[in-house]
Amino acid sequence: MDKVDNQLLAALRDDARASHSTLAATLGLSRATVRARIDKMVARGDIVGFSVVTKADVQRDAVRGLMMIGIEGRGTEKIMRALQGMPEMRAVHSTNGRWDVIVEIGTETLDAFDAVLFRIRRLDGVVASETSLLLSTRAKYT
Repeated sequence: MDKVDNQLLAALRDDARASHSTLAATLGLSRATVRARIDKMVARGDIVGFSVVTKADVQRDAVRGLMMIGIEGRGTEKIMRALQGMPEMRAVHSTNGRWDVIVEIGTETLDAFDAVLFRIRRLDGVVASETSLLLSTRAKYT
């Protein structure tokens, strides 16, 4: 992939429905070049699909955040099962490094978000956590 391919990908990330003509005008290329480059990227597997992001995808929860969790001993599986059972969890990720688990949380209010954090911190084996609120979403890639 070269600079033009990367610019084309950036334009598609901004609007995957943009026509070849629009993309060509934006990037200063011919429609045939845009079509050929997209076809090549699809054939190579650089582009594996096109998706739609709806308002509901981005605004599902009024309050969203990531919580990194440190777990003591061998309790990771038990804690991950408990987390997966909480309706506010949007995703539960195992990871490496400083944190053992990272969860994506979504609630309607800050009070509800705080209550979820409190419940997680009370789980037996959770020894440390750090939470970051997600303030805005510029783009969503799947």
